[in-house]
Amino acid sequence: MFGRNKGKKGNYAYVVARVKAKKAQLMSDDAYQKMLLMSLPEISRFISESGYQKEITDLTAKFDGINLVEHATYQNMARIFEDILHSATGELHDILAIDLERWDIWNLKVILRGKSFGVDADSIREDLVLAGKLNEEDLEKLISLESQEEIIALYGRKTGRPIPQSVIDEVKEKKNLSIIEDFLDKNHYEALLASIDPKDKPYRLYQDYIRMEVDMKNLETILKLKLEGVTGEQVMDYYISGGKEIDRKLATQLANAETISAAVNDMAQLSFFDEIKEALDKDTNTLREIVAGLKKCKMDASKNFSHLYPLSVIPVIDFMIHKENEVNNIRIVARGIESGLDAETIKGLLVI
Repeated sequence: MFGRNKGKKGNYAYVVARVKAKKAQLMSDDAYQKMLLMSLPEISRFISESGYQKEITDLTAKFDGINLVEHATYQNMARIFEDILHSATGELHDILAIDLERWDIWNLKVILRGKSFGVDADSIREDLVLAGKLNEEDLEKLISLESQEEIIALYGRKTGRPIPQSVIDEVKEKKNLSIIEDFLDKNHYEALLASIDPKDKPYRLYQDYIRMEVDMKNLETILKLKLEGVTGEQVMDYYISGGKEIDRKLATQLANAETISAAVNDMAQLSFFDEIKEALDKDTNTLREIVAGLKKCKMDASKNFSHLYPLSVIPVIDFMIHKENEVNNIRIVARGIESGLDAETIKGLLVI
């Protein structure tokens, strides 16, 4: 299960008290309403007064406008997550470390995608989150490399999660980054689920939460591919095992459906179906509202679980989910305003 801290429970009371205080400082729904009426400089000042002062102050000389908001929000989130991890001990530290590896995966995806589309290094840096094992020096080295093969190989060495040569060769041969992204996601969830010892009820609940997250990831992937006209076995290549409700049989049924509408009856058996039913009923060609419903469901589930077991890993994960959502909402508002979108359109993109 856990690494060197196996058997050492960890300082739950201390870390939970810290994240509880941090969660109380998160922005209210009203804050986003106010931001919709602001200019980008006003948003920068507003978030500086709402917990992002250090990052805004540190970055003001280097960035302005949307770049300042984007760099400051991701740096703030990374700093807070790193602080939480460093304050944790025992098994709590180990499981949080594995959970935060998702940001190493995020960063590798950003770098590989950026390189493949010819994006400049500064633009790539805007979307990096230094909350995993990879530090700033590691990421700069990855950005400096030219070939995808070199980047992938170095990532494996630095994270201790080596990527099989067969996967690297397939990416190179097919020129399809989805292959490695799929491998990384599967590998992460497998490692995370394997790290959880379900003998204690709080960890069983956390395991259930991760399994629900796997279900949602699978559903999102299936629907996305379906919108692209991909069905059947090709879809199942992206299936992640370990979910709670979407087993391989149900995933195959969903994958084989010709359209999203044809898959609705099968989706109706899912416990979180009500969260996405309205979006599925709409005649749209976007996953935005469906994904927003899934994110809201994840946030509600983590919040409910954290109330059941206040001295466990769950309240910590709950805070991190809500913090990430706050950062995403701030960036959505800022990008929407920069793009000239009206307030109602931007509001519809938020998860609140």
